[in-house]
Amino acid sequence: MTRQDLLDDFLRYAAGERRMSAKTVENYARDLRQFERFVVGHEGGGDWSWSEVDRTTIRSFLGSMAARGLARTTLRRRLAAVRSFYGFLRRTGRVEGDPSRSIRGPKLGRTLPEHLTVDQARSMLEQARVTAEESGSFLDLRRWALLETLYSCGLRVSEVHQLDTTHVAADRIRALGKGGKERDVPLGAAAAAALAAYLRARRKHAPDERAVFVSRKGNRLSIRQLQRDATQALKIASDGARVSTHSLRHTFATHLVDGGADLVSVKAMLGHASLSTTRVYTHTSVERLRKVHAQAHPRGGGEAEEDVDAG
Repeated sequence: MTRQDLLDDFLRYAAGERRMSAKTVENYARDLRQFERFVVGHEGGGDWSWSEVDRTTIRSFLGSMAARGLARTTLRRRLAAVRSFYGFLRRTGRVEGDPSRSIRGPKLGRTLPEHLTVDQARSMLEQARVTAEESGSFLDLRRWALLETLYSCGLRVSEVHQLDTTHVAADRIRALGKGGKERDVPLGAAAAAALAAYLRARRKHAPDERAVFVSRKGNRLSIRQLQRDATQALKIASDGARVSTHSLRHTFATHLVDGGADLVSVKAMLGHASLSTTRVYTHTSVERLRKVHAQAHPRGGGEAEEDVDAG
C-alpha cells in the first residue's frame, strides 16, 4: 500500500471506529499532510515509507514548527495526530514500532477560562426574562431560553444546535456530546420555565420541526446563528469583556465548583472524557480565593505592598 493509502485507512478508522468528530478528522488529515511534506524534505525526496520514520525525524518536525512560532497547543495537536496515526499503523501490523511513543509534547501554561460572575449571570438572565415576558416576541423568548439553557446545563453550543424537542424533559436535557456520547444533564427550574415559554411560541413557527432552536421560518438554527443570538447579551453582562457562548459553559462549571459540587459530578455534567480536564475549574476557584484573601485579609498582600511603598 502507498503512504496515501495508509493515511486514508487511518482517517476512515478515526471517523468510523474511533467516532472522532468531523472537525478532528479534518485537523488530523491536515496535520498529517504537513508531517508528510516535512518528511519528504527531511529525507531528501519522496521514496520512503512510514516504517522508516524515526524518533529524531518527529522531533525535528516539532522543532521546525516551534521555530516558526506556532502555539504550543498547535504543536501538541500535531503530535497527537502523529501518535494516533502510528498507533493505528502498529496495531494493524503496518509498522513494527512506534517512533512517537516516547516523545513528550510541550507543556501548556494553564489559563483560566473566561466566565461571568454570579451577579453578572443573574443580571443577564433576569434582563433576558423581563424583556421576553414584556415583549412576548419569538426572538426575545428564544434568546431567553438559549441563555438559560447554556447556563443551566453547561452545554457546548454544538450540543444546543443538535437538541431536538424529544431531548427535553421537565427536569433534564439529553445532550449529544463528542464522539456521539449521550448524557443527561439536570435542567434548573428557571431554565425549564424559559424553555416552556419559548416552546409554546415556537409551535407557531415550526409545528413539525424536531429542532428546539429554530429561525422564524422554522429551520434549525446553525451554530453561528446560536452564537450570534447570545453574544450581545453576553457582552453587556460582562461589561464588554471577551466572552462567548462557550464562556457560559465555563461559568456553569465554575459556579458549580464554587458552590461545593464534587469534580466527578461536574465532569459527568460537562461530558469530559478525563477528570484532569475538569480540574481547571478547581484552579480557577483557588485563584479567586487568593484574590479575595489578598484584598480582604489585613496581611493578605495589599497592606504589605503599601508598607513597602511607605518606606
